[in-house]
Amino acid sequence: MNNILQCQNLSKIFIDGEQQLKVLDNVNLTLAKGAQCAIMGSSGSGKTTLLQLMGGLDKPSSGSVQVNGCDINLIAENSRCNLRNATIGFVYQFHHLLAEFSALENIILPMLIAGKSKAHAINLGHELLSQAGLEARAQHKPNQLSGGECQRLAILRAMANQPSIILADEPTGNLDSFNAYKVIQLLQQLNQKFNTALIIVTHAPEIAQLMSLQFNMEDGKLQQA
Repeated sequence: MNNILQCQNLSKIFIDGEQQLKVLDNVNLTLAKGAQCAIMGSSGSGKTTLLQLMGGLDKPSSGSVQVNGCDINLIAENSRCNLRNATIGFVYQFHHLLAEFSALENIILPMLIAGKSKAHAINLGHELLSQAGLEARAQHKPNQLSGGECQRLAILRAMANQPSIILADEPTGNLDSFNAYKVIQLLQQLNQKFNTALIIVTHAPEIAQLMSLQFNMEDGKLQQA
């Protein structure tokens, strides 16, 4: 099976008192392994909600999300957590690194939680740091790193368990153009190295244009650009 992600007739409705707000309206999206995809749209168009549904962080009002052929909303919560930890990596606008841990420790922690040996985790951690040009920063804590370095480190942490999909929500939103490019370059390098599908939500057309697939989200509907 070549498809890693399939969203079918995906809708999400939020209820506020007697009001119903349809945030997603019958969204369909299929992505193959290794695909690079950008989703653009204004604030409130439903981009982040779609990303949360893809990652199993929320449940749709109707429709389905399949990851590796498994409907993530038809399995038990612990199974969904295990699938998410093994298959999906998350990158956010804010890096959310653990302040008390070094760069290397931030990367290896997900591997240790997943049951990998410490030796394996450390070896892969150094390899990832080297790929991102951060090997010299291995023992630095987040407050000793620049904003761009912290965001690249967050990407490496998301890649630690070599997931099938990376979901990135405005990963360059807080960065200048130079660091934004370095972040996107790293994501694309890891996408190619590990054949990981990459989905980026962004406001920036110049970032979206670097992806091979581009979609627009408007009023809860998704259309290919």
